[in-house]
Amino acid sequence: MHANDRLSQGFGINALVAEFRALRASVLRRWQDHGPLDAAAFEQMIRFNEAIDQMLAESVGQFAARTERLRDMFAGILAHDLRSPVGAIMASTYSILRDEHLSPTSLRAGANLQRSAERVKTMIDDLFVYTRTRLGDKLPIDPTQQDFGRICRNAVDEVQSACPNAQIELEATGELGGFWDGAKLSQLIVNLLTNAVNHGSGSICLSVGGDDHQVVLKVANEGSPIPADALPTLFEPLTRASASREQKRVSSGMGLGLYICRIIAQAHNGNIDVESNEAKTAFTVTIPRVAGSSP
Repeated sequence: MHANDRLSQGFGINALVAEFRALRASVLRRWQDHGPLDAAAFEQMIRFNEAIDQMLAESVGQFAARTERLRDMFAGILAHDLRSPVGAIMASTYSILRDEHLSPTSLRAGANLQRSAERVKTMIDDLFVYTRTRLGDKLPIDPTQQDFGRICRNAVDEVQSACPNAQIELEATGELGGFWDGAKLSQLIVNLLTNAVNHGSGSICLSVGGDDHQVVLKVANEGSPIPADALPTLFEPLTRASASREQKRVSSGMGLGLYICRIIAQAHNGNIDVESNEAKTAFTVTIPRVAGSSP
């Protein structure tokens, strides 16, 4: 309660700690001024210091948790409010690019604006999912009849629109119909492809195959392998691979892409895994044919 009260009054963490430090110093000084300290007094002093340390640890923990929650709420509100203006920018850009009388310079400028707006939209979508799940909500999905192959083709088009130099090969086999949230799966695939573009080299292979029970999606690329010590936390939010993997190209993302992929896969009762060696890095997503059923 003390930490929450101080946070609501505008106190920072340094001021909170300073209060406990001042309390400890004041009590110990009065204790010392009271007279000579015997063994019993020293024993009481030890218990007092332990109590102060315990209260300080609890208050700092509560303060940090409350601060983190407020930060997540702010990020969620920001992501929600940015959706409308970014959507307006994208719609206006599409309308402008339909003009057959645009000069080559204007066409290039419009295409750049379109790619940038799509990239901002992707970041906003990722941030919105991140804050919603961080605040304790389960990611909602709206399963409808979908064609996984079509979702993959649209995702490839979106990534190649934003990254014209990306070389993406799509292989689709088997039965690819099912009940999923198409928008969420598109977000998952775009994130995996963007990750491959940012950190891989050469062409990217996107393969998808389905059987009677599930669909398996794989995104594979060549390039430097992911360090073994980075694999356990690779799907955690705001984490990145080591600098050696980042040297090739600096990503403009927020370190949320793979976390979002895991959340979306789990929301469909699926899973995501990664294998990385000198030959290639491959992310594999397994999704049951009907969202919510066992894979």
